[in-house]
Amino acid sequence: MPQKVQRVKGVNDILPQEARQWQALEHIVKQVMDRYAFGEIRPPIFEKTELFARGVGEDTDIVSKEMYSFSDMSKSSLTLRPELTAGVVRSYIQNNLQQISPVQKLWYEGPMFRQERPQKGRYRQFWQFGAEAIGSPNPEQDAEMIALFYTILKELGIESSVTLKINSVGDGESRALYRSSLQEYLRPHLSLLSETSQKRFESNPLRILDSKAPSDKELVRDAPKIRECLNKASATHYAEVLKMLEAMDIPYIQDDLLVRGLDYYTHTIFEFTSDALGAQDAICGGGRYNDLVSELGGQDVPAIGWASGIERLLLVVDALQPLKADSGLDLFLIVQGEDLRVKAPKLIHEWRRAGLRCDMDTLRRSMKAQMREANRQEASYVAILGEDEFGQGIVQLKNFKTGEQEAVSFENVASYLRSHGS
Repeated sequence: MPQKVQRVKGVNDILPQEARQWQALEHIVKQVMDRYAFGEIRPPIFEKTELFARGVGEDTDIVSKEMYSFSDMSKSSLTLRPELTAGVVRSYIQNNLQQISPVQKLWYEGPMFRQERPQKGRYRQFWQFGAEAIGSPNPEQDAEMIALFYTILKELGIESSVTLKINSVGDGESRALYRSSLQEYLRPHLSLLSETSQKRFESNPLRILDSKAPSDKELVRDAPKIRECLNKASATHYAEVLKMLEAMDIPYIQDDLLVRGLDYYTHTIFEFTSDALGAQDAICGGGRYNDLVSELGGQDVPAIGWASGIERLLLVVDALQPLKADSGLDLFLIVQGEDLRVKAPKLIHEWRRAGLRCDMDTLRRSMKAQMREANRQEASYVAILGEDEFGQGIVQLKNFKTGEQEAVSFENVASYLRSHGS
């Protein structure tokens, strides 16, 4: 026999039963985005490689190690998107969205691609949904973005089991002062840092705060705090964000060691974490990126955004408050008699057009086997069609839960099920 072709390492099949959970989550996300007046944007799956090199940062692990890049027929270097903020900003600039409204509130959902070590809830093709608000520099926009994801958590019923960690990396002036202060603190201990952190010491020392190496974590525990280096404007911005979160009853923890893995962040940064995931506990991360639009060729426009991994979030949801996905059929048509096989498709077609979720057996199995299939598909009712019923223009509708059965005409099946709560 020919050898089976297996899926690529680090990717995952989303099967129908699991997909129903995804659809339930996506439905909640869309509803909340609508309430907050965010419009959906769908950028392409691949972009020019330079977009991510400039937008995400040459020194990041994403750009230096993890991107899926390739050359097309014109020898242009293209990359499957490892994240979507840079793509959304590129689209904002290219399509002159600032001319439509001074503040653009956008959300997205789709697959991302990173060639990293696969682990629980983390794949090389993974799915994210996220939101970006481009145009406002003010703290109320930061607070709204955090409240947006918190509302999704409340709709999922898991907000009390998730922790919001927040920090500020300030503006350029504040970061430059902190960078010098952090380097001064770490320089005498440089040889004790991990190899990765030693490389970052000059290029991006703030990333050392995010290191998972035990020796690095021990060293940065007593490092200077970035809040101590915030200038007045940055400190005021951060304080107002916290006041707004408190006014909305959104609990938070200030985490002085919190930094984001991408280079473009300024001012407010945040993560939502859950113990249900183990060591890799983040389910949402984001922050303000006031310089990214101008760095990618646009005007000097402030922005803030976040992204959440769907696989990781669903792991938390499944552990804490499983989603109730409506997976069952309204009706399963059971056909008795060979002559009715060619007539049954028209019946079920009409019921589907009337809005019913229904199915029928196409393997020409016994009535007992058809009943088992109806049960497997969690049908609320079965419609039994025999020669006598067809001659009278009726089916025998049987409630699978109660066992009650009633004769109903073909044309009244949809209205009957609707009136009986199916």
